[in-house]
Amino acid sequence: MYRPLPSSLTIKPSKVNGLGLFATEKIERGINLGICHLQVGKELFRTPLGGFINHSDNSNCTKSMARIVDELAITKDYKIWRLFTLNDIKPGEELTLAYTFYKI
Repeated sequence: MYRPLPSSLTIKPSKVNGLGLFATEKIERGINLGICHLQVGKELFRTPLGGFINHSDNSNCTKSMARIVDELAITKDYKIWRLFTLNDIKPGEELTLAYTFYKI
């Protein structure tokens, strides 16, 4: 069954802005939560992780980029960013990220 988010996360109203990502259980520091952004050519796409995480100058998550080269794929060269926790996240805590793609 497809799940747009890890089972440890949910989307709900945020005090930061609109809707945000929140932990439903404790998430330890250094956990890879999945792909948050994908760039194909000049187009940047957000997954539910990337679309609902809010900005904070004191964020508890970070992105890590990987360039993918697949000679057999139609799109041979693209980039993905994965979302990682920077510290332990408590149940009910909002996950945040220092924005680098968008002006705030």
